[in-house]
Amino acid sequence: MKYQDLAYKIFRLTIFLPILSLILFACEKKNEKIPKSDFLSLPSLSVREFETIYSDSGKTELILTSPLMEQFDNVAEPYYEFRLGIHVDVYDKKKSPTGSVISKYAKYTRSNNVWELKDSVVVINENKDKLETEVLFWDQAKDLIYSDRFVKFTNEDQIVMGTGFESDPHLRKRKIKKVSATIYLKDEE
Repeated sequence: MKYQDLAYKIFRLTIFLPILSLILFACEKKNEKIPKSDFLSLPSLSVREFETIYSDSGKTELILTSPLMEQFDNVAEPYYEFRLGIHVDVYDKKKSPTGSVISKYAKYTRSNNVWELKDSVVVINENKDKLETEVLFWDQAKDLIYSDRFVKFTNEDQIVMGTGFESDPHLRKRKIKKVSATIYLKDEE
């Protein structure tokens, strides 16, 4: 009986040792560097279905909404990024919006107090004047909106197109720098 037990143990070892050696030697140590994540480049705050209301003395001035807002604080110039766009409704002492701003991308840099809007930017003021462009900046400190790109400005009388634009945020004192076309919508009498 002892001989059979010894034979059985030898049989197990002859099967077990080759399998063990395959496992041990097949797993060679690879010294590849695993890329490290740069946590400082990640947003410090992310908000889905973002909505904020700006008010003064209890009266709503504007409502800003976005599908995604990301805040980056661990960079030289902290900023907020709205990669999926923004929609802003502007109020002027009324219960319904008097104007709006829409873009597919927006970024707000806190240090210089400037908004950068990109991709299908549309601004409508209380007179239903409409500004369309691909890039628009709003310098809040100077109370100035501007662009160096093609712009299309439409009001009830005309459509003006050109390159370069400056205005107050309400589109009242506006200037198109290089006018390329003016289309009059109403006939002169």
